[in-house]
Amino acid sequence: MAHHKSALKRIKLSEISRVKNRAYKARMKTAEKNVLATDSKENGAKALVTAYSIIDKLAIKGIIPKNRAANKKARLARHVNALG
Repeated sequence: MAHHKSALKRIKLSEISRVKNRAYKARMKTAEKNVLATDSKENGAKALVTAYSIIDKLAIKGIIPKNRAANKKARLARHVNALG
């Protein structure tokens, strides 16, 4: 266990950040699943806009790397464009 006051504070803040980041990532994964579960292009496009928004926010906050965000967005767009 940490002995310094600053180290104890850092442990508390790290735990708070970990919990928040897990919640953000869960939202992102849900948005991805919603896009992949659509069967029409119109519904897919609506879900894609929501997913883009969430993914961009996570990339800006630094929760996921920008390249990973770009890869996820491209993969989702490819799926929606392939719908009939």
